[in-house]
Amino acid sequence: MNKSEKELIVTEIQEKVSKAQGMFFTDFAGINVEQMTELRREFRKSGIEYKVVKNTLAKKALQNVSGYDKVYDKLVGSTGIAFAYNDPAAPAKIIQKFKEKNEKFSLKVCVIEKQVYEGSRLKELASMPSRAEIVAGILGSLNSPITGIVGTINAVIRDVVGVLGAIEKKKAA
Repeated sequence: MNKSEKELIVTEIQEKVSKAQGMFFTDFAGINVEQMTELRREFRKSGIEYKVVKNTLAKKALQNVSGYDKVYDKLVGSTGIAFAYNDPAAPAKIIQKFKEKNEKFSLKVCVIEKQVYEGSRLKELASMPSRAEIVAGILGSLNSPITGIVGTINAVIRDVVGVLGAIEKKKAA
């Protein structure tokens, strides 16, 4: 790989780092091609990019963006980076599920919205609700008072209709 190819890769990674809300640095040593293909497929389904990167090039890209000093010492061995653009915690769920089937696969470190977390906190990160779950919870909370009001109004209307029906019966009798 010549110097211009390396510079191009560093620029590409730097752009991904700048756009990503979450980055998960994995060690994929011991994972075969079939397993890696399965992992990439799961990432793609969730809109996550996964890129295998040379550690020196990843480090240069991170240095150009700044704020990732705590990640540098984790860039050893085989490194793959999952870039999450929409839901910063989504890769944690996929990595946790994949790791349960493939013990050799591991999370080195992750960065969620510029906050660095050790790979040992994967289970904790995987249990975080996704952005969609949080939005659904908020919308559910907003809808619940409205549903209560509608239920109350319906009960009052039923009572009024019941009373009017009783009055009609008395008049007819």
